[in-house]
Amino acid sequence: MDSSLNELYQEIILEHNRAPRNKCKLHTPTASAQGHNPSCGDDITVFIAVNGDAIEKITFDGEGCAISQASASLMTELLVGKRKKDAAKIISDVCSLLVDVRPETPSDGNNPLEIYGEVAALLGVKKFPMRVKCATLAWHAAAAAISQC
Repeated sequence: MDSSLNELYQEIILEHNRAPRNKCKLHTPTASAQGHNPSCGDDITVFIAVNGDAIEKITFDGEGCAISQASASLMTELLVGKRKKDAAKIISDVCSLLVDVRPETPSDGNNPLEIYGEVAALLGVKKFPMRVKCATLAWHAAAAAISQC
């Protein structure tokens, strides 16, 4: 990844950590699930309100490192309004891409996370295996919450 793109990604993570989107408890969720990462102390609860088959609201609350907070913020922005089935597929795709140890850019030059917008900022965690858990924590909690709906 070139240095200017790396700097942009770092800024996205820092901005979502400084001002996380949708960080609050949802008082009447359809479902919720907690995620805890004992290796660094991240603790996040994801709240989902479903209307029919669509995620009407998705929020999170909890404490953790900049990566876990930014990842949760990015996740809520991406999943709101999605059908449960589509959200589950996105979660699976993002988690797979973040733990995949293949080179960041496939030989065809396309970055598979580009379709998920700013979530691509999380790609850098692949270089730091201990941080992958931080980046995927909220996504796993969201998957658990969706499975309850």
